[in-house]
Amino acid sequence: MFCTGPDGRIDEWNREAERLTGISAADAEGHHCWDVLPGRDTDGGIVCHPGCSTARLAREDWPVRSLEVLVRLPVGEKRLILSTIVVHGDNGPMILHPIRAASEQAASAPAGGADPTLTPRQREILLLLAQGVRARQIAARLMLSETTVRNHIQAILLALGVHSQLEAAARARTLALADDESAA
Repeated sequence: MFCTGPDGRIDEWNREAERLTGISAADAEGHHCWDVLPGRDTDGGIVCHPGCSTARLAREDWPVRSLEVLVRLPVGEKRLILSTIVVHGDNGPMILHPIRAASEQAASAPAGGADPTLTPRQREILLLLAQGVRARQIAARLMLSETTVRNHIQAILLALGVHSQLEAAARARTLALADDESAA
């Protein structure tokens, strides 16, 4: 995992990030994340850049899907799964980026018709999403913060192996997760 501040500079770079990338904390910390991990998505589009839309969406408390990124590293290119989580603190938002090798994601992604594991709260939120209820309204109904609801939505997207709330709702219907009986 690594952590960036609002300006995109890496504040923390842990041992696992060193192991996965071959880049030391000394070479990463204090530099912009897009300079340390220049990456492209699976379609070849630039992911890591100064105007990072993923970080912007996360700072605005929108759920952000995990991305498979092809990253240029000192030892060559490597496929990594990059997730984004925002933690709001006294000094502004901190953006946490858990990273892992892409092959680990493939092993944990739900296969075809497999029933994903969701917590009861995630199932409840998924049911509301499938009914067209927005995150802010879900937060009010469940007496949770909107950030907590968005974190649950991010976890739901990851568990279902989808990229949007609409896809999550459709997948829930396919798996019969979003019918009234399953959300009790």
